[in-house]
Amino acid sequence: MKIQRTIPPAAAPIDGYALLHGIAGIFLDRKYQELLERELKDYFGVKHVFMVSSGKAAFTLILNALQALSPGKKKVLIPAYTCFSVPSAIVKAGLEVSLCDISDLTFDFDYGLLEKAVDENTLCVVPNHLFGAPSDMNRIKSICGPRGVYVVEDAAQAMGGNYAGKLLGTLGDVGFFSLGRGKNITCGSGGLIVTNSDAIAHEIEKKCSTLETPRLRENLGELLKAMLLAVFIRPSLYWFPSGMPFLKLGETIFYKDFPIKKFSGLKAGMLRGWKKRLESSNKARRENARDFGTLMSLKRQFDVTVPFLRLPLMADSRTMRAHIYSLARKKGLGISLMYPTSINEIEEIKSHFAGMTFPGASDIAGKILTLPTHQYLSGNDKKRIMVLFQRVTQGESSTNARQ
Repeated sequence: MKIQRTIPPAAAPIDGYALLHGIAGIFLDRKYQELLERELKDYFGVKHVFMVSSGKAAFTLILNALQALSPGKKKVLIPAYTCFSVPSAIVKAGLEVSLCDISDLTFDFDYGLLEKAVDENTLCVVPNHLFGAPSDMNRIKSICGPRGVYVVEDAAQAMGGNYAGKLLGTLGDVGFFSLGRGKNITCGSGGLIVTNSDAIAHEIEKKCSTLETPRLRENLGELLKAMLLAVFIRPSLYWFPSGMPFLKLGETIFYKDFPIKKFSGLKAGMLRGWKKRLESSNKARRENARDFGTLMSLKRQFDVTVPFLRLPLMADSRTMRAHIYSLARKKGLGISLMYPTSINEIEEIKSHFAGMTFPGASDIAGKILTLPTHQYLSGNDKKRIMVLFQRVTQGESSTNARQ
């Protein structure tokens, strides 16, 4: 364990104000939840909002609702490179994971392949707005609409982002967000569902009404985690949790099962003032991504209006990526690798994809690096990251790069 300034790969602050309102929310559960629901409906411009225990819980409930509306369809079509929680939720819902390869230039669907992949057994297509970069929603809807296929927006990494002037998560039939640590804003954990569809909302409401309410012991455990997060997410202290392998920070997990519970007053309270926090968070992400583009003269062009949750870069080779990542870890620079494999290579479900290949997703999994963009990043941090990349790409030795 090395004591040094260590940048978390992703971070969303929780301050004392949020913690105090979280404590109040334990006792004023209904008041805080009703207020948050009204604010979310107003912000997103939707008729229906549901708040649950996690983003993957939200996605599972959506799939359960769509199953009830279209009982004969089983395929859920997702990008071949995405968060492992997405196929986890599909499996929990008892549906079939179906994959479409993606472009290593846009991290979005290969639309020629998507046209062919959507068939009569497809229940829904799930664009994922990876890192906050919008998928081509107009094209997706033009493919799905005429075929009666639902569009479910995975906006877990894209809260506050927009596409053609509309907020991400509101362009499909239904969308969901994650409030987990490291997202655009956080209350420790949680998930949101937004939709203007009365039919979908009716089915989700039926499911939500049967969910278990978190107990006091669980709330106190969540409060303790949030307090520790508020302290140790700061770069001056993040070296401590990052040096503890058993915490499995940043580890990508395929969940064989997970709880689906109601949202708590504690979490609703910790989101008091969330709109200002979201605006501040996304402003910092835009500015930091823009600065990286300027400082590093990045070859890959990206939209400077996107509040990137992390800024994705592709190394020239797997060897170069490993070298950059190793040096960055030693210096505590917060550069991360993201998901370790394409979805078809996940051990628990790979037999379903025997003989199938997804070269775009596989290439991304082997070469991608992401740069931190959150508001804890300082100007000096950005310069240090730039210098590391310059030294490696200019072919300097590992010894010199460590100096």
